[in-house]
Amino acid sequence: MSLSKSEKERYDRQMRISEWGEKGQKKIKQSKVVVMGVGGLGCPASIYLAAAGIGNLVLVDKESSELSNLNRQILHWQKDIGKPKVISAKEKLEELNPEIKVEAIQIEITDQNIEELVAGATVVVDAMDNFEIRFMINKNCVKKRIPFVHAGIYGFQGQMTTILPGKGPCLRCIFPTTPPEADKFPVAGVTPGVLGILQATEVIKLITGIGEPLIGKLLFFDGEDMTFIICEASKNPNCKIC
Repeated sequence: MSLSKSEKERYDRQMRISEWGEKGQKKIKQSKVVVMGVGGLGCPASIYLAAAGIGNLVLVDKESSELSNLNRQILHWQKDIGKPKVISAKEKLEELNPEIKVEAIQIEITDQNIEELVAGATVVVDAMDNFEIRFMINKNCVKKRIPFVHAGIYGFQGQMTTILPGKGPCLRCIFPTTPPEADKFPVAGVTPGVLGILQATEVIKLITGIGEPLIGKLLFFDGEDMTFIICEASKNPNCKIC
């Protein structure tokens, strides 16, 4: 698969990274990334993945945009209130980069359909807001040996990790018991912006092979004192998933 003249111009600056080059850009063009959730995390992650040239970007979300989303879900604007989030996001991402394919799937993620949703993915982005679905993603990505990048946020804080099945702990190893959750929790809009962009960074690294992803590591971000802490995470030998 070759790059067109317009693609070479569009991606010129990133291809100037010595480890990236045209070879890395072709890998990005050939990749399929599934973004599970097009909210606070999924919006910034999708923007930078689209800008980078992910060849097939699949957006999965069941909800429609609400006014209370707009402090953080930056692909959804005032005029999009009431519109399915996947459609709102698809429209803007295609305007940003018409060179890529964006698929919009408005559906509730369940045990019955998640295997089909992640099938064929190069990487999956866990941009959900509840652990029940995150653990579904974990189970199916581990089963299919698909890397996925997890993030979660609360207020000014967030955490993220990269799961590479067979080479590090899975999400159940890291969270053996389900953390407590609330239907509506506080969120500073900038927090998922930071974590979503970091998720996109990890996806690009996984596809191109550049750098060292957060496999076996859990990154914590605290926006109140602007600190990043990375902790080691180990495989659980008794984990029923991996």
